[in-house]
Amino acid sequence: MTFAEKLKTIRRQTGVSQEQLAEKLGVSRQAVTKWETNAGIPDIGNIMAISALFDISIDELLSNERGGTKPVDYLFESVTEYDIDEPKHYDMKFGGAKKLILSGYTGEKIRVRLASNTLSTIQNDFKVKIDDIRKRIDVDVNRRNGVSEAAAKEAVSIFVQIPSPYIGKIECAVNAGAVEVRSLECEQIELDAKTPSLILEDVIGTVEINCNLDMEVVCRSLNGEVAINQVSATSKIHIPDGTIFTAVTKGIGTSISYEMDRKQTERFDTPDADNRIELNGIKSELVICVDKEGSSVR
Repeated sequence: MTFAEKLKTIRRQTGVSQEQLAEKLGVSRQAVTKWETNAGIPDIGNIMAISALFDISIDELLSNERGGTKPVDYLFESVTEYDIDEPKHYDMKFGGAKKLILSGYTGEKIRVRLASNTLSTIQNDFKVKIDDIRKRIDVDVNRRNGVSEAAAKEAVSIFVQIPSPYIGKIECAVNAGAVEVRSLECEQIELDAKTPSLILEDVIGTVEINCNLDMEVVCRSLNGEVAINQVSATSKIHIPDGTIFTAVTKGIGTSISYEMDRKQTERFDTPDADNRIELNGIKSELVICVDKEGSSVR
């Protein structure tokens, strides 16, 4: 559903006419008509006013349901870039975020984009620091002006692109509502991720995940190893039907179980397979899930 369709639907559901909406916003009825016919979009002030008036978040208001839940765009952003000319070890600390998307691409710069639909002062409140130290790139996102980590988790999404020709090892720490790693071929990716939701898509190599929260991992393809390190947690990992892998448990009191089409089943991994799923830690459980209809691997 486009913004125009969504605005019209919400207005009609609440019994507000175009004239009444225009009066509440201090604009002409013709302006509302333009918005609802996709001939224009409100400015930032009016988007915020519509959000408050109908008690709907700006993210939801600007999302495009036909293409998923990804916002069409963000109202506020800050972009930092740095040239890379040789393979590097990336050590990145992001702190709190609503969402982190980390991906590889065919450029020659590391690009860090902070985006928000609610935090208009994002350029002043966050500082991205990139240090080039021999074979290592350090990236830190620092909060300023009293912005808390909780506020960052509520309002800020982080998009990081790393040039594929210059990827060595990657270390990444973040506290986020959701994390996605896409299109990366890397010897090792180590994620210190406090997150309940992780998506791995087109990732080749070893991915080590340190997280003591119950976690849902969607692995859209398995090309290498996924090692999950947890203490007193119960998590699930979804893999595509037909994936050949071996599963290993290490640590104290760890266990792996299996589900097929959301029903518990016998072990279905393959000993000595090249692809590997490993659970490490203390008193933790991992459920390996396959849905033959594909609905669990979103």
